[in-house]
Amino acid sequence: MSSEQDIIDITRDGASISLAPQAGGRLMTWRVGGEPVIHWPATPDWSQPAKIRGGNPLLFPFLGRHFVAGEIGKWRDPDGAIHDLPTHGFARNLPFSTTKDADGHGLRMTLVDSDATRAGYPFAFRFEAAYRLVDANTLDVELTTSNPGEVALPYYAGHHFYFHLPHDQRASSSVELPRTEQRHQLPDGSISEAVPGAPRYTLDDPSIVDRFHCFTGPSDQPVRLFMPGLRRMVSFELDQPDSVPWYAVTTWTEADTSDFYCVEPWIGLPDAIHNGHGLRWLAPGKTESASLRLVVSPLD
Repeated sequence: MSSEQDIIDITRDGASISLAPQAGGRLMTWRVGGEPVIHWPATPDWSQPAKIRGGNPLLFPFLGRHFVAGEIGKWRDPDGAIHDLPTHGFARNLPFSTTKDADGHGLRMTLVDSDATRAGYPFAFRFEAAYRLVDANTLDVELTTSNPGEVALPYYAGHHFYFHLPHDQRASSSVELPRTEQRHQLPDGSISEAVPGAPRYTLDDPSIVDRFHCFTGPSDQPVRLFMPGLRRMVSFELDQPDSVPWYAVTTWTEADTSDFYCVEPWIGLPDAIHNGHGLRWLAPGKTESASLRLVVSPLD
């Protein structure tokens, strides 16, 4: 996937998003006033979309790393059968179909089960990711999962937003959280014991790389990403009407020199199919959505 016609651009009130439905339904960029909010590399390697450090890879049906007997990339179903499934699931590697909103301000992308998905995840499903520019500063994002099958559907989906942030601005940048407990994944795949989370962390803090900030109180307080060097704040409004609850946000970056920082809203935790942290079972014939709103505000 590399040609221009494979990319869909949407604009509204000076804001723009670019999406690559054929490459895992990837949101590539979000620009506000011409400035990048979401990071995208100058020379992405489209031969390995899952390895591109940028945009927003979609994590489905399971997010993170899952293990059976210490072996990564495997999971055990309730009947005891063991299946292979890559880290963060398969959605980010597969093509999505598309439907543009009638007014042209949003796009809905859809993935359904196929021979490519059933070997590692033997369920019928419909997974949709919808992006909509609400105004010059606001992006609505919705993940919708439907179960057209005859048995309950296990899943825990999530986002992997790469926010543009020059690496030398991390010390002056921070993430503000509502009440949380912090956890992380241990080498055998298990989840650590919870420790109380702080209300704010600076982004040069190595202790929050690959850490799960699990919500323990009301979700009406947004998560806020402060980037004074860019004169910008991004608010994550996670308490949306009729949305399933968000379980955690994960903080991660790749290296000290990476010009991005990831803040990732997740429905569950890695290996939830075994540990139950945020695991959802969707009944046959049912549909549910996980919704959020991202708002960019200026910082003086």
